[in-house]
Amino acid sequence: MTQDTAGFIHRFEPGPDTARPLLLLHGTGGDENDLLPLGRTVAPEAALLAPRGAVSENGMPRFFRRLAEGVFDEADLRRRTGDLAAFVAAARTRYGIGAPLALGFSNGANIAASLLLLRPETLAGAVLLRPMAPFAEPPVADLAGRPVLILSGAMDPIVPAENARRLAQQLTAAGARVEHRILPVGHGLSQADIGLALNWLRGLALPEAA
Repeated sequence: MTQDTAGFIHRFEPGPDTARPLLLLHGTGGDENDLLPLGRTVAPEAALLAPRGAVSENGMPRFFRRLAEGVFDEADLRRRTGDLAAFVAAARTRYGIGAPLALGFSNGANIAASLLLLRPETLAGAVLLRPMAPFAEPPVADLAGRPVLILSGAMDPIVPAENARRLAQQLTAAGARVEHRILPVGHGLSQADIGLALNWLRGLALPEAA
């Protein structure tokens, strides 16, 4: 069921694992339904929280404004990141879930990266699919070992390879445990992305089960 919490239309799907839910963040033109099948595939037990971006670009939902493709409105990004952090906090109380791992694609991956840098207490970690570095000058953050998987496309016409590497370096410098994989694909998602995300998330659970 689609609901509204803290200004975000969203979907919540319960799961046995409420301690580590997934926060599903769609790309430009997507909505709260887009990543639910992917989330259920890569984390079958997880509770799923999927908001719709509150910004409209020519009728297409996004999580923040941009000035041109690849050029972000950083003031709006900072404000929208705060709004998304407030939504996550309200949803945690409403649904009784722990700090989520973000699973974001493209625009959703970019605001997930912004959450990590601006509001690191919001997320337990992240899977960033085709992200860009969100800030020209990254804020100082303490990510204290949070796990982050970045999956980039070697033939991505939207995200330059150098930009994705810079984001990986920024998150690593902030203390995150970053794994960055560059796949022989473009901007769209592939079966390789799904398999890598599934195995990475499964690996995160191993120390807890031991």
